[in-house]
Order: sequence, then C-alpha cells, then structure tokens
Amino acid sequence: MAKISFDGRTGRIRSSVKKDAPKEQRSVGDVVREMKEGTKKPAGEDYRERSLAIHGLVCARCGREFDHTSRHILTVHHRDGNHHNNPPDGSNWENLCAYCHEDVHSREVLGEYFNGAPGGRDDAVVYSDDAATGGLGSLGAKLQEAMKKKKK
Repeated sequence: MAKISFDGRTGRIRSSVKKDAPKEQRSVGDVVREMKEGTKKPAGEDYRERSLAIHGLVCARCGREFDHTSRHILTVHHRDGNHHNNPPDGSNWENLCAYCHEDVHSREVLGEYFNGAPGGRDDAVVYSDDAATGGLGSLGAKLQEAMKKKKK
C-alpha cells in the first residue's frame, strides 16, 4: 500500500510503497493447467467439435473443403433452429461455411418478411426506379410487386 506524506521544510510530496509479502511461486505447468481448466466449456457446448468430427471439414451447402488452418470459417447450423437440440449422432447439425450460413439465415428472414410474419421491419424500398425499362431489373420488379401484394 502506498504512503504519501508532505515535507513542510522542502515543500515536496513524498511517497513510499510498502511491498506485499511475496506470493507462493507456481510452476509454469500449474499455471497452464489452471488456464486450460478455466476455458473448458460446460457439458453440451462442445457440439461444434463433435459436428466437425462427424461431418468433416466440408461445407454441406457449397462443398468447399477446409483444413486445420481455415476450419474457423466452418460453423454449425442447427437444422431445426433449436440450439439446445444437440443429439450425439449429429442429426440436427450441418457444417456450413460462414458465407453459406449467413445466406441460409438471410433467406429465412426474407421469406418471413414476404409471408407477412411480424418482424417490425419497415416496408420501404431502398432504391426505386420510375423508368420502366431500367434500374431494378426483373428481381427488383418482383420484389416491388410482392411488396404491393403485401400492403393489400
């Protein structure tokens, strides 16, 4: 603990630090063991490693293969959407690369939107083109038509 005092003669502030009693020395192996034990996941949360072992380092959608240096790009997609449903045989999982996983969930959101599921999203077109011949193309025209049907 630090002690601060004022010397009236010289006008200086003095501080001194009392050193704590030395702590017991631990070996490097003990420290590493404690760190590893502290980072263990609770039971049931190691499904990613189990899924990678069962299904391999391949994206189930695009077929891209991964190795140990790029395996972090693979994610586990729960087919039924329930992250607590983790059967030991891996029947509810599929390994998807981050890009395909994002695509799957984006399609679900878009599908819910067009089916009228409540989501609190605004019905606004970000880009519109008044000219009938250019701009949005066939996909944009279909999206605008679907939004008009939804508003009815």
